[in-house]
Amino acid sequence: MHTEIIINKNYKGINPVQFGFESCERSHGFGPAMRTHWLFHFVVSGKGIFQINEKEYVLSGGMMFVIPPYAETYYEADSEDPWEYIWVGFTGTPPLPLKDTYHIPGALRIFQHMKACHDLHNGKTEFILAQLWELFSFLMEERRTKEDPVDTVLNLIHWQYMTPLTVAQMADRVHLERTYFSKIFSEKMGISPQQYLIEYRMKQAKTFLSRGYGVTTTAISVGYSDIYNFSKIFKQRFGVAPSHYQRLGKKT
Repeated sequence: MHTEIIINKNYKGINPVQFGFESCERSHGFGPAMRTHWLFHFVVSGKGIFQINEKEYVLSGGMMFVIPPYAETYYEADSEDPWEYIWVGFTGTPPLPLKDTYHIPGALRIFQHMKACHDLHNGKTEFILAQLWELFSFLMEERRTKEDPVDTVLNLIHWQYMTPLTVAQMADRVHLERTYFSKIFSEKMGISPQQYLIEYRMKQAKTFLSRGYGVTTTAISVGYSDIYNFSKIFKQRFGVAPSHYQRLGKKT
């Protein structure tokens, strides 16, 4: 058995606390036992059983079993073909619901790559953390769930409002016809996607102006290359010119 000392850095969110790998002896078992953190075991080769919540799973190479905090579990290597596995433990809340077991042979490269932490000293925790997030990304792709196109576009607007976004581009991002996309967006949000984009840009513009940034810088920062058009929309929305609003922000 090989284990690495992983220091819990107490980052916000996920924190790696344990990593190791082992080629088990025949019928080698552990438990029944509980842990205070999450623990993933990826089976590289061989076979074994995993028991959790009165269920028993038979696992083999390319499969992973999940031990949640405070769950009573037992696992045992096969008597004829004992498994070799790699494990990683972490605290925090995973970004997706987790099943008891997975068949994900493609994730082997992620677990194998984790072994490279052995050559690190100061960055060991961060390296494992990066691999964990890659694993979560892999699991999310495996779920193949259909995302809400409106939520996808809202995220697009919130982080790319400063670019020249059009409704046609929004619809194209979620592979929908423009008219249909506008319809479902308006039904969910109460306003059209174009109106939402303008409202969001103006909200950000108020923030920039109140912090003392100039009108030209603010206009460009929220996606308007035409300063006159930006000023016109801002005044229609808030009743004052952006230059006046900026001066008020400096006084407060």
